[in-house]
Amino acid sequence: MQHSHLPTRDPLSWISRRKFLGDTGYGLGAIALSTLLGRDAHAATRTDPLAPKATHFPARAKSVIYLNMTGGPSQLDLFDHKPTLKKLNGTPIPESAVKGLRFSSMTNTRANVLASPWEFAPQGPNGSMISELLPHLGTVLDEVTIIRSMKTDEVNHVPAQLFFMTGSPRMGRPVMGSWVTYGLGSDCENLPGYVVLPSGIGDRCGTACWSSGFLPSVYQGVQLRSAGDPVLFLSNPGGMDEKLRRRTLDTIQGLNHLALDEQHDPEIATRIASYEMAYKMQASVPDLMNLATESPETHAAYGTEPGKTSFANNCLLARRLVERGVRFVQLNHTPWDHHGGSPGENLATDLPKICRSVDRASVALIKDLRQRGLLDQTLVIWGGEFGRSPILQGNFSKDRLGRDHLASAYTMWMAGGGVKRGLDFGETDEFGLQVVKDPMHTHDMQATILHLLGIDHTRLTYRFQGRDYRLTDVHGEVVKGVLA
Repeated sequence: MQHSHLPTRDPLSWISRRKFLGDTGYGLGAIALSTLLGRDAHAATRTDPLAPKATHFPARAKSVIYLNMTGGPSQLDLFDHKPTLKKLNGTPIPESAVKGLRFSSMTNTRANVLASPWEFAPQGPNGSMISELLPHLGTVLDEVTIIRSMKTDEVNHVPAQLFFMTGSPRMGRPVMGSWVTYGLGSDCENLPGYVVLPSGIGDRCGTACWSSGFLPSVYQGVQLRSAGDPVLFLSNPGGMDEKLRRRTLDTIQGLNHLALDEQHDPEIATRIASYEMAYKMQASVPDLMNLATESPETHAAYGTEPGKTSFANNCLLARRLVERGVRFVQLNHTPWDHHGGSPGENLATDLPKICRSVDRASVALIKDLRQRGLLDQTLVIWGGEFGRSPILQGNFSKDRLGRDHLASAYTMWMAGGGVKRGLDFGETDEFGLQVVKDPMHTHDMQATILHLLGIDHTRLTYRFQGRDYRLTDVHGEVVKGVLA
């Protein structure tokens, strides 16, 4: 496992210190130089930062597909069945139920209870109560762990998205996909180790939610598009053929290697790897994106839309990516932010619409991975940054039905890659407001994901501005109850 502790991102200051220590020739200088180089130099001078690296212990999963439902899916309308809300529907929420809880400034804690307008029914081997909005999910519950006891610290979108992705609500930290590729590298030589596939309406977090932060930029997410040019500016410019590009690239890489040998700056290693990856991607990406090679039965199962950017197309691409050895694939799909106000935010009409766009494809992905023998080595995660409240926003009409954000309790699900099959994990209170059994904090989820990949979350660190950072900050416990 690579652990970089480069003392600064300014290569000139590091070189001057190294030169000073080396010039002493013996004694304290020689000892310090030996320690410094033994710990750091191999990381700084590595010309292939994405080469596969050893795990801390045997891994259960090799790849991750994160189905990122940005905006906060309503667990109370999809996963967390609450008969009490039916009884109290349209009456003021009891003061005792909301006392001491933190809400966004948009929540009126004196408003009325909103029960789910949709029916729930027992599904799967354990009779899990699942909403009628997710008719396909019930067919794979024998493979899925539903976690109904998620908790986060943040109640607004971008801080909550950053908190799940980076362990901090502030910008500037590396995201989970960057940490994973930094720690493990990639098994794919001609595609990035970390790929991002957006669909739906653009979310507020944007590129900050696939940024490498203070890690070398080779570990940032690379966005692919399922319609149009898959990667912007990847094609050769006019007048440059493949042979000329190769000769040009070799010349540039030779100069970069000279600079790397002199300066030991990890960003030069990043540039070398990025140029070479771009050259390889010119051949590999068109093949990857050619969904016409898939069978009609596969297209029908996913509900793909040829020539369009869609969540279904991205799910199929995610399978093709992990099949080729890509380490971390992130699908960002919006909008799940159903407050009941602006167009597109009406829970009554827009929640069913987005559920139709994700339920079928998510389940097809699970079945496809299973059929191809990939599910056991691929960890699939579905969920957003927080949940929704049982308190009504808007009014009881089809054009003004909504729920506000809820940080204290929400639902995610996981499948494959070493998690238990057919498990219902955790419980919330009768209102769905607070976790009452088996809580799983954001940092616990991060620690558990890393554990399934063979990484000890306390040992995956990077030194920046004088301190060691990690994805889980200074918190997080592996939740063994969800492990197979």
